[in-house]
Amino acid sequence: MRITKQARREAKSLFRACLVNGLLDEARVRHAVTAVATRRPRGFSAVLTHFEHLVQLDLARRAARVETAAAMPADLRASLEANLARRYGAGLSVTFAEDPSLIAGLRVQVGSDVYDGSVQGRLAALAGSF
Repeated sequence: MRITKQARREAKSLFRACLVNGLLDEARVRHAVTAVATRRPRGFSAVLTHFEHLVQLDLARRAARVETAAAMPADLRASLEANLARRYGAGLSVTFAEDPSLIAGLRVQVGSDVYDGSVQGRLAALAGSF
């Protein structure tokens, strides 16, 4: 489906209306989608499609995944969460996972940003340089 410039503008306007203190408000999103779906203005499906895309991008930007080779101590987890919140802003949800294939170190993914400080990542980079 092709999304027109007008539909993009309306979706962005709708998205901005759903923000409260820079964070997306779930109740406002539900209300906005319901209101557009019931009124069914011209090109509403394109507007809702682009609006959904904007919401998904915002949710990905507010979610962090930290993978480590072994379990992290609680104080180190809290420090890492504080540093990520300072860098990416409030409202960041951090999940921790263990992945023994990393060998050592950690990998952090926030939205499309990936910070790989693992031994596996360094070995892969080394192998790619040969």
